[in-house]
Amino acid sequence: MAPVGRSHPWRPLLALLIVTSGLVAWALWPGTSPFPRLGLDLRGGTQVILLPTPVPGQEGALGPEQLQQTVEIIRQRVDGFGVAEAEVTVQGAGENASIVVAVPGVNQQRIAESLKQTALLDFRPVLEVTGGAPQAPVTPPATLGPQAPGASPSPTAPAPSADEVPITADTAEELQPLFGTLNCLDPAVRQGGVPADPTKYALTCAKDGSAQYLLEPAFITGTEVTDAAAQLPQQGVGGWVVTLDFDSAGSRKLSEASTRLYANPPPRNQFAIVLDGLVVSSPYFREPIIGGSAQIDGDFTVESAKELAQVLKYGALPVTLEIAEVTTVSATLGEDQLRAGLLAGGLGLLLVAIYLIAYYRVLGTVAVLSLLTAGILTYAAIVVLSRTLGFTLTLAGVAGVIVAIGITADSFVVYFERIRDEVREGKSLRVAADVGWLRARRTLLAADFVSLLAAGVLYVLSVGSVRGFAFTLGLTTIVDVIVAFMFSRPLTALLVRRRIFERGGPWLGVDAGRVPTATSDGRAAGARPPQRGRRNVDVPAG
Repeated sequence: MAPVGRSHPWRPLLALLIVTSGLVAWALWPGTSPFPRLGLDLRGGTQVILLPTPVPGQEGALGPEQLQQTVEIIRQRVDGFGVAEAEVTVQGAGENASIVVAVPGVNQQRIAESLKQTALLDFRPVLEVTGGAPQAPVTPPATLGPQAPGASPSPTAPAPSADEVPITADTAEELQPLFGTLNCLDPAVRQGGVPADPTKYALTCAKDGSAQYLLEPAFITGTEVTDAAAQLPQQGVGGWVVTLDFDSAGSRKLSEASTRLYANPPPRNQFAIVLDGLVVSSPYFREPIIGGSAQIDGDFTVESAKELAQVLKYGALPVTLEIAEVTTVSATLGEDQLRAGLLAGGLGLLLVAIYLIAYYRVLGTVAVLSLLTAGILTYAAIVVLSRTLGFTLTLAGVAGVIVAIGITADSFVVYFERIRDEVREGKSLRVAADVGWLRARRTLLAADFVSLLAAGVLYVLSVGSVRGFAFTLGLTTIVDVIVAFMFSRPLTALLVRRRIFERGGPWLGVDAGRVPTATSDGRAAGARPPQRGRRNVDVPAG
């Protein structure tokens, strides 16, 4: 740290002012809510009861391992939309088991759609594609080859009902008379149902109703997908892509399928990604894929790429799930408890402020201003994170913010006591502020690092509202570091430059008896003379 006379403490203050102003403007932008999203314990939400059943071909009693894996995948799906603080629990066991998902809020449309997609994921070669409207099969010339003679819909073929989607058969010929007769534009048809048997041919719709597909048996199931992610191309050219990684069995099957399909005319060089019986995407092979990784590109937006990656990553469940009941639940704690918690936090902050001003006087005023700055930064950050990442504030999260008040106050105590120690050694207040900061900042960083590490470990290992506590604790710890380095220290450096501080006084926050006055030999009055073998540490005032 450069001496006060040679540094520019106003620069970090100006930078912090710009950052804080921008964050507050973002949080209070007109037309948006200036409040964070509240969790299930504070405002209630939606409760969904799911009934698990074994996947086709694996009938039998549901074991605890299957149920636990299903719970983890559902929790990952819901948390993929942000820190949603959803509660996922298992009630009962075996055939009587059910999975209860409680989600904050009553209008969580995206999460509700994600919970519906809780069936098997598989990859199927495409035989035929046509439009989503019934009795009007259309083959787009850019992607499809000539329609097979048997693929024309029969005028007398009965239109399948909504509960018959997807339709499966042992051969493609059995499904050809029905191809083109599905009304995929009807939302009831696109609800999905029992996942298609991966060993049979299937006739189904695209999730958005834009097309209907005749598909071969699956060549890869979702359990063979090890990872999926949305990202920009490594070369930096083009839009968003979705990358896939497969296990050894999936890599071998992908190599065999891509070698067989890539040279076929459209649409038979495509494969359909089928979830819950509906096609979520149908990319095509450009070339054989020999390794265990693949990339899906297309006209993806950021949101669509992330949603597809999430389906691929968490889509394969060891059981099939049926939504048995969707109900609205009331808050378990309510806004009264939130107000009580905020009142407790406000009283605690007031008591801390009174103590700091009474004990440190002017330096205590610096601490109070730092607390207010940290509070503004924390609130604005929570609102922005709630709006952009889906962060949900629970009562446990409020507790994490209140605990951070003590952590932030400790930072001031460490620094100010270091100043007092240096003054006691005989240094002027201006020099003591410099040397005290050099020695105090290591302690501050070490303490904040321990708090941040504890918050990170707690966030990774915990679930539910405890993660909210860990998240807010980590967030406020980061804010504490920013405020200490960019506000408290620069503001203190500016104040001790004033001549009035050099004269000392009890109102300055340093006892009058400890504030030295200069003597004829250049040492401070009351200071101990230099000892043999000991160096006096001093920092030039510039």
